[in-house]
Amino acid sequence: MALLSILRYPDPRLHTVAKPVQAVDARIRTLVADMLETMYDANGIGLAATQGDVHERLIVIDVSEERNAPIVLINPEITWASEEKQVGDEGCLSVPGIYDGVERSVAVHVSALDAEGLPRTIEAEGLLAVCIQHEMDHLLGKVFVEYLSPLKRKRIKTKMLKQLREERA
Repeated sequence: MALLSILRYPDPRLHTVAKPVQAVDARIRTLVADMLETMYDANGIGLAATQGDVHERLIVIDVSEERNAPIVLINPEITWASEEKQVGDEGCLSVPGIYDGVERSVAVHVSALDAEGLPRTIEAEGLLAVCIQHEMDHLLGKVFVEYLSPLKRKRIKTKMLKQLREERA
C-alpha cells in the first residue's frame, strides 16, 4: 500500500469528470487499499479517486467512530435523494482547513459495486448521506466550494494558493 498525493484546490485536475471503472481487478483493489490508507492518514472520512489524480468512478468512505468500517463504492449512482435538504458544514481533504455550509439531501440511496465487484445498494442518511454526495461531486469534477458564493470561492482560492506558495518557499 502507498499514500497517494491529494490534489489541492484550485488544481484544475479536480475538475476532471471521472470515467467508469471497466473491471474490478488487482489494479483497482490496490487503488482501493491506497485510497483507504491515504484517507485514514489524512484523518478524512471520504476520498474520491479524482482527489488522488485517478479519474475513475471510485470512492472510499468511513464515517465510523472507530475508523474500522470502510465503504467502497465503484461506479456509484444515486438512485434516490430525499427532497428534504439540510445545510451542514463541510470540509474536504483537497481544501484543507476550510469549512462552510452546503445544502444536501438528508438521505440518499446509492447503487455501486463493492471492492470485490459485487453489486450493492446503500440507503444512507445523516453524515453518510452527506459524505456520499460530497464524494460523488468529486467524480463529476465538482469541489464543495463551488456551492459557495463567488466572493467566498475567490477568498478560498487566494488562501489555498498562498498556502501552496509558502509550502514551496
